[in-house]
Amino acid sequence: HDAIWVIVDRLTKSAYFLPIREDFKMERLARLYLNEIFARNGMPVSIISDLDSRFTSRFWQSMQEALGTRARIMDFRGSWDVHLPLVEFSYNNSFHSSLRCASFEALYRRKCHSPILWAEVGEGKLIGPEIV
Repeated sequence: HDAIWVIVDRLTKSAYFLPIREDFKMERLARLYLNEIFARNGMPVSIISDLDSRFTSRFWQSMQEALGTRARIMDFRGSWDVHLPLVEFSYNNSFHSSLRCASFEALYRRKCHSPILWAEVGEGKLIGPEIV
């Protein structure tokens, strides 16, 4: 590793220090974000970037690809471990009758932001976090 990717939550000021290499492709950075940040915290409402061209040009597209956000069935073919963070996210954001809420909501006292937001019920328009 030759660089550190610092990600800070604006509300709690909690920080994540992720070792990376300067030559990591956007797809690898998106997968790292998915595994280390998204799986534990959910989708951010907004992202503030230092305007590095890698993040302003391809980050959101790479995130959607890493999340598998496509209208098709995915066959993992032995690569289930790559998708384990998504399974963890789904489980932690599913309603539990004993808690009367999702475990994420019980832990953080708020609903988790989903990677898919619908503009209005019945509308088929996808939107993502605002990149500032």
